[in-house]
Amino acid sequence: MSNSASSILDKALELSANERADVAEKLLSSLDSPDPRIDELWAKEADSRVEAHKKGELKSVSDEQVFSKYMKK
Repeated sequence: MSNSASSILDKALELSANERADVAEKLLSSLDSPDPRIDELWAKEADSRVEAHKKGELKSVSDEQVFSKYMKK
């Protein structure tokens, strides 16, 4: 970590919990820059999966089956 980043971090850690949360939220959201190419690829993938499901080419399970796997104790 650079000296300036370390200095900023030290100052940020002096903030209240609410202020630190606000700073963290803004920093994290600054990293989230959507890539339209990736969004387009995911949309195509989702469409192809829906079509495959409609044609019976894709096996599916009910939501009860999925959740029961994780709800067992």
